[in-house]
Amino acid sequence: MKDYFRLLKFLKPHSGILGLAFICTVFSTIFDGITLSMIVPVTDKIMTKKSIIFAEKLPPFIQNLISYINSIQPDNFLRILVFLIPALFILKGFFNFFQDYFMSNIGQRVVKDIRNDIYFKLQDLSLEYYTSRRTGEIVSRITNDVMQVENAVSYGVKDLIYQICQIILFTFLIFFMYFKLAIFLIIMMGLMAWPMFKIGRLLKKVSRQLQEKMADINSLLFETVSGARIVKAFCMEKYEVAKFKTQNKEFYKIMMKLIKRTLALGPLTEIIGVFFAIIIFYFAGRDVIQDKLSFGVFAFFLTSVFQLIKPFRKLANVHSINQRAIAAGTRIFEVLEADVKIKDTGSAVNLPIPNNEIRFENVWFKYEDENILKEINFNIGVGKVLAIVGPSGAGKSTLVDLIPRFYDPYKGRIIIDNIDIKDVKIESLRRQIGIVTQETILFNDSVKGNISYGHPEIDEIKIIEAAKKANAYDFIQNLPQGLDTVIGDRGVKLSGGERQRIAIARAILKDPPILILDEATSQLDSESERLVQEALSILMKGRTVFVIAHRLSTVVSADQIIVLERGIIIERGNHQQLIQKQGLYSRLYEMQSL
Repeated sequence: MKDYFRLLKFLKPHSGILGLAFICTVFSTIFDGITLSMIVPVTDKIMTKKSIIFAEKLPPFIQNLISYINSIQPDNFLRILVFLIPALFILKGFFNFFQDYFMSNIGQRVVKDIRNDIYFKLQDLSLEYYTSRRTGEIVSRITNDVMQVENAVSYGVKDLIYQICQIILFTFLIFFMYFKLAIFLIIMMGLMAWPMFKIGRLLKKVSRQLQEKMADINSLLFETVSGARIVKAFCMEKYEVAKFKTQNKEFYKIMMKLIKRTLALGPLTEIIGVFFAIIIFYFAGRDVIQDKLSFGVFAFFLTSVFQLIKPFRKLANVHSINQRAIAAGTRIFEVLEADVKIKDTGSAVNLPIPNNEIRFENVWFKYEDENILKEINFNIGVGKVLAIVGPSGAGKSTLVDLIPRFYDPYKGRIIIDNIDIKDVKIESLRRQIGIVTQETILFNDSVKGNISYGHPEIDEIKIIEAAKKANAYDFIQNLPQGLDTVIGDRGVKLSGGERQRIAIARAILKDPPILILDEATSQLDSESERLVQEALSILMKGRTVFVIAHRLSTVVSADQIIVLERGIIIERGNHQQLIQKQGLYSRLYEMQSL
């Protein structure tokens, strides 16, 4: 129940609409009882032309009403019912409509709120969260899991309120009409509730497995769709199909397990209800035979008993929906309650434009239990270029990821002009850093939108200037709609070199005082690389630049070069100094010069 009430907290902002839905539900239930009670006068006064007879002693106002109805001639009463019954059903339909409308509205509002909350939290989480989880799994939380919660809110809560009102109504009517049989009713309700809670426990466990399996399928889809080129290049279509079939079959098995348990609830509650209804039928039927009860009241009474079974069947289905929602809700709360490791402190200030140096002081970083960087110490002055080189896996990209606080070191400090970057506002820090990575990230937007990302209102003239400096404007002009050409998911409509030049133009347009280039020219042909290097040389003047390069010919002019191996700085100096040391840098340079 604790998990369920935690889900219901999403309803709190919409309590006003929920109140209106509840009022409509109460009136809808009342009119259910009134329309059903028409069985009594229709049967007794119209069909059998007899007086209405109740077995129990009734309150005075009801006795007076029945006496009045009994005094009306059947013909006259028939005329009254011709107008009364349609009016009752119109009112009932009115309240049913708004009950469903308000609850559906609440369901959609809750879905909107949860998705907004999850997406906001995902933007707030550090990169460490993403590196430890699959993309498909994260997307599954905001799509499939949220839909399960919507079912519980829009349908589950509606039915929960409505069916409980129905149970209260028909229980009251049955107690009111035949108090002597109330004990059978209490036993029946207890026995009908038992399988609901028993099977419900199993449903929660199976539902959790189902959500996890859906996340597996989503992850597989993301991998194969984004990696379609590789799949086809290695002729792995049959392998991927077989893998998907396996995942899909496992999902089918879990789903059928869930369906089997869900479907079992309905017949179980119905069988129990019918068993007790027969007992009630027997005793009430005896009173009809002995003229202690009119046939119309008997029909109304028996119908009320069967109507009482229906809410229990519905509640069994609601319980199933709720268990699935609780399992999905647990996964949603895992995201919403995830620890935000990279965040502003209460005393964080805006970072001024750097005018002195950036310094790493005894910086250590580890991922899980493995140290990636160890005892990193260096400083670089403003307007200088620092090159970071070393073999793959040495920790080069991780080192530069610490500067914009994509990650935080677990030991040591990163200082900009004597200010620890943990003491400044993250937004003010990142706005002063431009990044071009080896893995080019572009969006399914126009060329203009990608270049001006982060500066949507910037003048188009400046966009064109940035594109020219990045040697991108010529090929942009040849695109179908020029700057307005939509380049597809991850820039799939462009070549690798074109995508890289768009990313460089984006960094040029940002005009940051700190620049990080992680293999920024690796995807360019020789001529384009030469032109971009010239543009970058102009751009780097007066800026602090961190360059990661495997091609050492591109960093020979760097003011300082540090050589990383297994997360440790093993050499430092400029190009000539490192060549003279005859260490790792010298060997790597000679190998590339052959």
